[in-house]
Amino acid sequence: QQISEIDHTESDCLLIAVLSHGELGMLYAKDTHYKPDNLFYHFTADRCPTLAGKPKIFFIQACQGDKLDGGITLSNRTETDGLSSASYRIPTHADFLIAYSTVPGYYSWRNTTRGSWFMQALCEELRYSGADRDILTLLTFVAQRVALDFESNTPDMPTMHQQKQVPCINSM
Repeated sequence: QQISEIDHTESDCLLIAVLSHGELGMLYAKDTHYKPDNLFYHFTADRCPTLAGKPKIFFIQACQGDKLDGGITLSNRTETDGLSSASYRIPTHADFLIAYSTVPGYYSWRNTTRGSWFMQALCEELRYSGADRDILTLLTFVAQRVALDFESNTPDMPTMHQQKQVPCINSM
């Protein structure tokens, strides 16, 4: 909430990263828990007017449940392009980009030495392509990297072994 009360007139965007534990619809802090919406709520255009019309980006590294994704093997891939539309008049909840480390209901993996898969991939993409790609393209590459380059390796725990993950990106 304190950050939303700052004058952001000279800022081009807001970026907040949350690395914590969580479950579906809930993030955990040291001494409390809260819904992710309570984090975003403070930065809507009506509550934080100096950020109106500016990107508000949130990276959330936390579990959203305990489901596991064993993945599947594909023989073919199909790529499609979508159309985008723009509107000049914006609602109060516009210009939000929220990247969750995993899809709702699912476990978010981390390597005990290197850290979470999502943050590893995000840092790599920012390091090598951050200056050349727009944020949505960059996050698409992050999602691809997490989905294809990572897999759990816990042979002593068969239900946790060879599991996959994919980030969930929401744009409003």
